[in-house]
Amino acid sequence: MRGGRGRLAACLVLVGLLAGGCQKKEDAPKKVIYTGPLLETENVVELLSDSARLHIRLTAPLAQRFENGDLLYPKSAAITFYDKKGKHVVNTINARWIKFDNAKQLYILRGAVKVTNVPQQQKLNTEELFYNRSQQKIYTDSAMFVRVQTPAEVLTGYGLTANQDFSRYGIHRPTGTFTLNQAQSLGK
Repeated sequence: MRGGRGRLAACLVLVGLLAGGCQKKEDAPKKVIYTGPLLETENVVELLSDSARLHIRLTAPLAQRFENGDLLYPKSAAITFYDKKGKHVVNTINARWIKFDNAKQLYILRGAVKVTNVPQQQKLNTEELFYNRSQQKIYTDSAMFVRVQTPAEVLTGYGLTANQDFSRYGIHRPTGTFTLNQAQSLGK
């Protein structure tokens, strides 16, 4: 009898363990992957130079750096291009929002984008613009409306490609050319 009770007790313990193993376990907490910025910097001034000559200056009230090397300037930014000697401003680009895609070496600028060629007094207004740093080219999507103002005329159209100093440009689908006097009277 004793041996039977011992076996029965062992079987009950074994059944209890097996039944306990069948209970639903609590799910382990899911991993949360952080995708936000790794670093935030206020009052940013970035200088790009070559051979001790300033080429590009970027200023922004806030910059956010991400793990993949991308940068975000969510509160506006200004990019200033200098001449070969690094002494005189040639071109400026301002936007409400800028993202730098590190993998493509591409700046994406959105919201009231303004490009100004200082020596030629040319201005470009659009809502989205791309600046490819490695190709030294600025451009828009072919469906993006652009307005270019020179000292003598206003040109409008869709899509634009230009060199980074905005001294040479082409509008893909021009829709209008007005003298500056005509453009001012149309705006009234």
